[in-house]
Parts: sequence; C-alpha cells; structure tokens
Amino acid sequence: MKLLFIITGLSTGGAEMMLYKLLSRLERERFDPVVVSLRERGTLGDRIESLGSPVYTIDMKPGIPTLASIWRLIRTARQLKPDLIQGWMYHGNLAAQLAGITAPQPVPVIWNIRQSLYSLDSEKAGTAAVIKLLAKLSSYPAQIIYNSKNSAIHHEELGYKADKTKIIPNGFDTDLFAPSTTARNSLRSELGIAEKVFLIGLIGRYHPQKDHANFLQAAAILFQTSPDIHFVLAGTGITRENIALQDVIKTLGLTERIHLLGERDDMARLTAALDIASSSSYSEAFPNVIGEAMSCGVPCVVTDVGDSAWMVGDTGRVVPARDPQALANAWKELIALGSMGRETLGHLARTRIIEYSSLDSVVAQYEELYEIVLTGQLNRRN
Repeated sequence: MKLLFIITGLSTGGAEMMLYKLLSRLERERFDPVVVSLRERGTLGDRIESLGSPVYTIDMKPGIPTLASIWRLIRTARQLKPDLIQGWMYHGNLAAQLAGITAPQPVPVIWNIRQSLYSLDSEKAGTAAVIKLLAKLSSYPAQIIYNSKNSAIHHEELGYKADKTKIIPNGFDTDLFAPSTTARNSLRSELGIAEKVFLIGLIGRYHPQKDHANFLQAAAILFQTSPDIHFVLAGTGITRENIALQDVIKTLGLTERIHLLGERDDMARLTAALDIASSSSYSEAFPNVIGEAMSCGVPCVVTDVGDSAWMVGDTGRVVPARDPQALANAWKELIALGSMGRETLGHLARTRIIEYSSLDSVVAQYEELYEIVLTGQLNRRN
C-alpha cells in the first residue's frame, strides 16, 4: 500500500521528527511510504531517504504559491500513484487535499494537525487564512489526526468536523532516549564546566510560541539565589548569531551561564545530560522534547498548555504560561528535592512514557488507521 506523506518542510522540528520516527518503524511489508516536502529537503531529507523512503521536493516559496509550484505538486502526486495521502501540518494538509481531489482515481486523504490553537492572532496572516480554509474543507478528509486532546478541542471550536477527529499522541523511542550517566559527564566536558554543575535545559527551535524570553527571565530570577546553575538551550536558531536572543541574555546578565548549542543531531545525549528539562511555551500540543526528557528519566517543569500537564502528571511540575516567577519557583522545588528525589521523579516519568507513549504503540495506531481507511472500514463504521 503506497502512502504519500506531504509535509510543509523537513527542517528539524516536532512534526518533522514525528514523521521521521513513524517512517523508521512502519512495517515495510505492508506499507510503501514516500515523502513530498513542499519546500526544501531540510535537515531530515537525507535521513528519511536512508530509511528507504524517497523524498521529493516542490520548492514552494513562502507566501502565495505560484501556479507552477501547484502544478508540480499535482504532477508529482499523480506520478507517484498513492493509495492514501496524508498531510502533515496546515499547509501540508491543504496540499494533500488538493492532491487527493485532483488525482485521476479517488484517493483517501488524512490530515495531521500538530499544534494547539489558542489564538489565530499568533499565526502569520497566510497561515491563519489556511487554518480557516481547512475548517471549511474539513468534511473532505477521511480522518483528521490530532496529537493532543487540547488541539482537537481548539480546532473543533473553529469549525473542524468533530466526527473526523482521531487523536494519536506523539511517540517516543525509549531505547534511544534513556538515562545516561555518560551523557551527563560528556556534555559538561564539552561545555567546559565541572561534572557537578546543575543544568536546566530548554530544547526547541527559536519561535515566539516557545517563549524563550519567559525561560530566560525565570533563569535570571533563579540566578539571584542559585548562581552556580547553568542553562542549556538547543534547537534551530538558538545560536550566538541570533541577535534578538543575545540581547535578552545580555540584558538579564546571563551571558556566562547560558549555553546556546543550536541545531544538533545528538538530542538524546543532550537531553539525558540535564538535571531538569523545561518548556516555557505559551502554545503547545504534545511537545516532543518533554516526552523525550521524561524518557531519559529527567524531571520536567512545563507550562500548562496543550497536553503538557497530562504528559507530566505527578512526575514533575506544571506552571502557568508567561509567568517566569512561577517557572523559577518550580525549578527551586525540584532543586530542593536533592538528587535522590529528582531521580525518583525521573524514574516515574520514564515509566509513564513507556506506558502511554512508546513509539511502537503509536506507530501501531497509525498503521491500524491506514488499514481501516484503505479497506473502506471507516465508511462502513460511519
């Protein structure tokens, strides 16, 4: 069964990594996956092809797509002759629906929405327009996958068809993301700091919704009473060349305590090296980085957005969004527990991820859905 996945781009992000993880575990005797990136190959194109999944690019530019790029999409989809098309993220979903409608033979389409939607005002104008358009088109796909209950509620309130809803959470490779003393020591050696230095980390691309300023303000508050703590930030755009980020760090007097590591291909090592992992976002759905930290046995402090609170449960701390004082206080609570107390929480966190969000169980849910849609069982159920 040929599966065509259409995604906005293939840079390193939560949705893109979930696609990569899904491709790494799909049963190839049953499914033959192909990927189309509307933009470029990004950092994941080669990695996806190394799994045996061809990658095609449309090279669409930001803004309104040209007729030439739309035709390239339609022509590519027709040449690939998929049995099922699945979109990833808003633009990918719209493109998937277009490819399905223009196919010579009827092809079922599934959308995959990867974020919560607290306000359209936080989206770019073009993206907001696509979100509204998809609401009007939401009767067309066979199913709409959301990675969190919160995301499903937000979109249904906007007009997305509730009877199309299917919730499949993000899945985590608990063999790759695992506790590691070696990782702890090697990262501190790389950073040139002592083995006993306490590290609090925020892993995520530079984007307004990730609210790095909130994290840094909380770091400045904590630094007043705990000057020996260091902070690690990693992800796309998290570099010394990011002037806006650097200005905030300098203004808060944190230059000597902040480590900006940029986009990395050793996130499992970085994550396992942390004493506390954090999310400071004001909008999320089901953050991969928190599930990965929990899988590494690292206790987490998260903002109460998306399904973050449900993910963490009683294995960490949950604080309001955009409240750096609350974030700093929660860090202090976990620091006060001592290494044994944090280790206990970390063990509980890893157990929770294995129970609810292991990668194999999540991939099985995708495979089951594909089988149901492809065999027509979904229509009979409805």
